[in-house]
Amino acid sequence: MDVEEHLHQHIAELFFHQLGIVEVEGLGIKISTGSIAKQANGSVTISMGETNLLVTATAAGALRDGQDFFPLTVDYRETFSAAGKFPGGYFKREGRPNEKEILTSRLCDRPLRPLFPKGFMNEVQVIGLLLSADMVNDPDILMVNGASAALLISDIPWNGPIGGVFVGMVDGKIVINPTAAQRKESVLELTVAASEKKVVMIEAGAKEVSDENMFNAIMAAHAAVKDLLVFINQIIAAVGKPKFSYPSCELDHEMFDEVFAYCEKAVMEALDTDDKNVRDAKMQPIIEDIGAKFADRYPDIATVLPELIYKIQKKIVRRWLLVDKKRVDGRRMDEIRPLAAEVALLPRAHGSGLFTRGQTQVMTVATLGPLSDAQMLEGLDDETEKRYMHHYNMPGYSTGEAKSLRSAGRREIGHGALAERSLRPVLPSVEEFPYAMRLVSEVVSSNGSTSQASVCGSTLALMDAGVPIKAPVAGISCGLITAEDGSWDTMIDIQGLEDFYGDMDFKVAGTHKGITSIQMDLKIDGLTPEIIKQALETTHKGRDYIIDEILLKAIPAPRPEISRYAPKMMTIHISTDKIADVIGKGGKTIQKIVADTGAKIDINEDGSIFISAVDPASAEMAKKVIEAIVFEPIPGETYDGVVTRIIPIGAFVEFAPGKDGLVHISKLAPTRTEKVEDVVNVGDAVRVKYLGTDERGRMNLSMKDAAPKE
Repeated sequence: MDVEEHLHQHIAELFFHQLGIVEVEGLGIKISTGSIAKQANGSVTISMGETNLLVTATAAGALRDGQDFFPLTVDYRETFSAAGKFPGGYFKREGRPNEKEILTSRLCDRPLRPLFPKGFMNEVQVIGLLLSADMVNDPDILMVNGASAALLISDIPWNGPIGGVFVGMVDGKIVINPTAAQRKESVLELTVAASEKKVVMIEAGAKEVSDENMFNAIMAAHAAVKDLLVFINQIIAAVGKPKFSYPSCELDHEMFDEVFAYCEKAVMEALDTDDKNVRDAKMQPIIEDIGAKFADRYPDIATVLPELIYKIQKKIVRRWLLVDKKRVDGRRMDEIRPLAAEVALLPRAHGSGLFTRGQTQVMTVATLGPLSDAQMLEGLDDETEKRYMHHYNMPGYSTGEAKSLRSAGRREIGHGALAERSLRPVLPSVEEFPYAMRLVSEVVSSNGSTSQASVCGSTLALMDAGVPIKAPVAGISCGLITAEDGSWDTMIDIQGLEDFYGDMDFKVAGTHKGITSIQMDLKIDGLTPEIIKQALETTHKGRDYIIDEILLKAIPAPRPEISRYAPKMMTIHISTDKIADVIGKGGKTIQKIVADTGAKIDINEDGSIFISAVDPASAEMAKKVIEAIVFEPIPGETYDGVVTRIIPIGAFVEFAPGKDGLVHISKLAPTRTEKVEDVVNVGDAVRVKYLGTDERGRMNLSMKDAAPKE
């Protein structure tokens, strides 16, 4: 260790010895470094309460041969040991990342990616490992702040710092970094990452929160982040390393200018269409011509041709938007593409909807099932099942590509979770609608904003399935184009090229009343408050139009009845001390009910019983059997019954399914009875009065006392 390195480490040790008792004022976040993962380019441990996370940042020292993209990987991992738990399953080992880990990784990736320098392509990995979980403070926000700190103190080129906070709203008041208990009461789940001057990432789920309240919450988050950045900057000053130099991978400017001048008019003509297939077909001969024309002058042009074409198209599209206020498909900046909606496309599905926006088409299919079909969850928190599931698929044919079908990737999982979050606030409660619900959005054609099209398609499918949602939800995106002089403009409903070449994809879903979800992707260093406010206003107008003019015209209200192919559900409530009677020893009673009736039965600990069957008669039969099992006769009440057995001293009468009692010979008739058969025989229908139980617990009945008095 040389003198300079020793001095650097000594300063770090002194600084973080003091730092151990210091936390960000009002946030309770602590950060330390220098003791764990020392071989990473940068590493920190970050904690809030007893939730603790190790975050590392590592970069490759050189590019791979032929590399033409920036390989950034952001991974968040949880270990069950962090919460003192064993993993489930046979192997007792953590497996592939679960949905929570993937969503947290994506949440952290979005604010980091735009701040890496242009032309930097060394592979970078940011990994967060949950070390301790107190089940009170969520680790998501620690991952964002830990990644920022790890990159900042490392020698990896990155244009931070940023900080992040989670925001809730409880009883109308904004709460920064709420606890788990406060989150349960909150109508808002908002995560904001920001730099000193701009907001770089917004992700939100909300229970129909107004635009004004959402904007105020974002601004409150930004103010809190500024306090956090003061703290992070102290860390950089104390232990930050000089950034390493790297070979810039930016295109040769002279080559770009020459090729652009040669093909500008041809590319403009090719791009000037609202049909993606036509545009791609027109571009192909232009690409081949450029490769042949400049092969001698620039021998390596074939290697950089994809990036070259990308930047040529980007320059033209951005110039159209900024200067001419012209969009590729000829729309105004505030104009939505042609829309269409259909329902009930699939006869055997429980509900289906097809939503079309331009060349983007999403078909969503809804399936209803008993509550036992809910997804079982195994994670660190106390959530054990999920009643509403939303899955999103985007196969190659949706973009005209031939590629292998694989299991859902990060993008598919993220888009499915976004749609799920968008619809969850309007779903009926279990008491109102005791069903598990699974929605699958199939992207059958893609040209931008498929995630928000899946939100619209989901509203259609749920209403077609007869799910009594509280209000229809629509989703739409807002784009952004910025100039070097600071000027900017937004556009609604961006298509593929505007997403690729623009600066923002600001996705908002909600009802007429308010916002249910936000997800913002950026390619610039952040947004000002003015841009955020305009994006909220623009998307609100857009979703209002979609709801009134498209969704509600396709299906004005949820269907009053569910599909005849969906299971019919009945709910009954029994005393908790009767649950064992319904289940029976070793489950024999409930298994027999299921076998005899064909119904599916789910019992909750609170005594709620959910009975489902496609045939309503089967469900009704199961209901009657259960009611009979838990039936408690009232002394003095009369009941209709059937004689089931005769003995010398009386007759047994079944007066409820599974319930019988003895009518003593003296209680058969008003007059003396010599022989039981003189009054009744097996199979006779009789009316009896319940007298109560004797000392042996036997039920006593009377026909004499049940007879009407003359």
